[in-house]
Amino acid sequence: MDALELLNIITRGETSKVQFKEILTSIDGIAAEFIAMANSHGGIVIFGVTDKTGEIKGLTDDQIRDYNQKIGNIASDSIKPQLYVTTDVVPITIDAEPHNVLVVFIDEGLAKPYKDKQGRIWIKQGSDKRIVTDNNEQIRLFQQSGMVYVDEMIIPNTSIADIDEKKVMDYLGKIGDDTDLPSEQLYKNINLLRNDCLTLGGLMFFAQKPQNFRSAFCVKAISFVGNDIAGTDYRDSEDIDGSIPEMFEKCMSFFNRNLRHTQQGQNFNSTGILEVSPIALEELLQNALTHRDYSRNSPVCLFIFDNRIELISPGRLPNSLTIDNIKMGNAVVRNPLIVSYASKIMKYRGIGSGIRRAIKEQPNIELINDIDSEQFKVIIPRPIQ
Repeated sequence: MDALELLNIITRGETSKVQFKEILTSIDGIAAEFIAMANSHGGIVIFGVTDKTGEIKGLTDDQIRDYNQKIGNIASDSIKPQLYVTTDVVPITIDAEPHNVLVVFIDEGLAKPYKDKQGRIWIKQGSDKRIVTDNNEQIRLFQQSGMVYVDEMIIPNTSIADIDEKKVMDYLGKIGDDTDLPSEQLYKNINLLRNDCLTLGGLMFFAQKPQNFRSAFCVKAISFVGNDIAGTDYRDSEDIDGSIPEMFEKCMSFFNRNLRHTQQGQNFNSTGILEVSPIALEELLQNALTHRDYSRNSPVCLFIFDNRIELISPGRLPNSLTIDNIKMGNAVVRNPLIVSYASKIMKYRGIGSGIRRAIKEQPNIELINDIDSEQFKVIIPRPIQ
């Protein structure tokens, strides 16, 4: 990092990814700052800059040597699991006087959640930090590190009586199992049932009425008049529920009845072709339903405006995955059980090719990984009439 780049960062002030420290005083306080950044989206801590005004004070050579040693000790001894950080000394000249500042780089952690010596979990909240006490927040951190898969967790108050046997038999037929009648042991073997309760993946594929137990795991579909989400006029609106395959079919029906069908060179007597690629819609919709973050009690949103289509999934891309990664076919499976079911029942292939196929069919797709709102959004422009 050069001086000009660092000055630009300091000028913008403290944020969730940038913190100023004039000196290193509290070991526990610095550990909490490192933990919060590692549990969130990473960031930098700049020593030698006042945290209130952003004034560059600089550090002496002795301070820099002392701080480097202490920072290494904090990362290895005061944080569990051990955190790896890097440092850099950046010289900044102010009024012809050199000032050295120490920059500590903290990457987003791969072994979340990180904790302090007291077992407290810290995360960033704006430019400040806070302790995580909510169970769902802690589960999300474990999920991000791959230590917990939410779709394998059991759903309290469910039982074998909530299973739709026909859905199970259809699944067995797809995988070539000739079992005559589903049994409790079979339900356990396919990870549908555990401790006499349905797993989340089992609920979302094989329950009679999944939303009786997880009402938010649905799709809110609205076809607006105009292009403003704050608009009050709409052409069509539906709360789409059911199993994941059922919601997929209902959403495709919603697309078909609310998007235009046009003549695109086919015979005059032929049925019109959907204005955007049905293959792209199928791939993007399946991704939204299978890869959404099921630790968040929120629906998938399907919005149709006059000039675009928006598909919004709860949860950003997992495990530091980026838009460029998924465009290249890279994938990190957030919900392995759901993906396993989908790959056998639906058109979903589960090999990371869906986004690439969608873009090939519909090149003007915009993908947005919104870290702040913890959402993944897909925008498809509609053809101008």
